[in-house]
Amino acid sequence: MATFQRARSDEAREIRRQAILDTAAGMLTEMPAGAITLNELSRRSRLAKSGFLKYFESREAVLLELLDRAWQQWTAEVETLFVDGADLSAPAQERGAEVAAVLTRSIAGHPQLCDLLSAQAGVLEHNVSAEVAGRYKKAALASVTALAELVRGRLPELGDTAGPVCGQIVMAIGAVWTHSRPSAGMVAAYEADPELAAYRLPFAPTLEGMVANLIAGAISNRSGG
Repeated sequence: MATFQRARSDEAREIRRQAILDTAAGMLTEMPAGAITLNELSRRSRLAKSGFLKYFESREAVLLELLDRAWQQWTAEVETLFVDGADLSAPAQERGAEVAAVLTRSIAGHPQLCDLLSAQAGVLEHNVSAEVAGRYKKAALASVTALAELVRGRLPELGDTAGPVCGQIVMAIGAVWTHSRPSAGMVAAYEADPELAAYRLPFAPTLEGMVANLIAGAISNRSGG
């Protein structure tokens, strides 16, 4: 296996780090996050495992950084989708349903982000140091806060519940993504028994319904309805 020369400057190290991140991003187009191994990531990065660990402490640390990057890109996209503002004279529940539809259509175009969010708690937050975990959680909080500000611009009725609601929306994205991608055995069971068909959840419609319900419930609770 050919290997790169060791990076000897801060600039060279950063170039190497970005190359590793780009390699991992490419792997995510071929396989789910949980299937990426440190050995294969090292191999594709043309680094010995010992060399790889000079840049990232684990494969989870790489994937958490990719998650943060993808999350920021999605938030920026949502901002462009919301740039025209909203007709605040429309009923809040109507605007809430529109927000749910926009967020769902947008996130459906980011399958890698959905996959990373689905693996976040069960896979990516393991095998990382307190430093890496803390840095990621601060970045995640900033991303939720940014999304909440965008949503609150269209739904001022949410007030200070916009943050918690957006946090729940992000959790819903990961959960629905997982359930919408059943194993081959589960697919066979669904096809063999029509009574089980209701448990085969399509991603976008299921997520949109959950997000709309989360928003509607939060608005109703704040209004005392």
